[in-house]
Amino acid sequence: AVVSTQSGHYGRDPISENTEKLGKEKLEETKVVSDNVFFMRQTVGNACGTVGILHSLLNNSDVISIGETLTKFQSDCSTVDPTARAALLENSDVIASKHAAAASSGQTAAPSADEKINLHFVAFVRVDGYMYELDGRKPNAVSWGPCQSDELLSKAARTCQAYMACDPQEMRFTVVALSKTD
Repeated sequence: AVVSTQSGHYGRDPISENTEKLGKEKLEETKVVSDNVFFMRQTVGNACGTVGILHSLLNNSDVISIGETLTKFQSDCSTVDPTARAALLENSDVIASKHAAAASSGQTAAPSADEKINLHFVAFVRVDGYMYELDGRKPNAVSWGPCQSDELLSKAARTCQAYMACDPQEMRFTVVALSKTD
């Protein structure tokens, strides 16, 4: 489920009927999402890790140097909706090549885009005083409520625990924090 003690978290959750139910309930409760949240849909199979990292980085571009490629991508996305942002990602040869390089450099083989898997990456970020879950499978960002700047890590951890409680026998959870170094 989670990337940043600064402003985002990123990780992997198993997908089950129970976790999907919790996610759907929170989505239905979300009435307002800040215009400052960078959110995009995931339209490429098994690209949730890339989308999760992009969500984390692009919602923190005010405190993280994201480089020329992502700065241009963020600018190109600034006037389009989440589905059009996904199309821009699909058509970005530069990001696609970086994604392929990262996917092939791991210790295990990357799944093909159409391979069925039941694990999924999402990001949690703090924007304008609220914590949002960013899951590209959903139509929009999901609000988990107010969040002070020093609360993101603890609130994201509680949210991960809520997902984990949906399937207490499941052990396949991974959490990574994108954090500021001193």
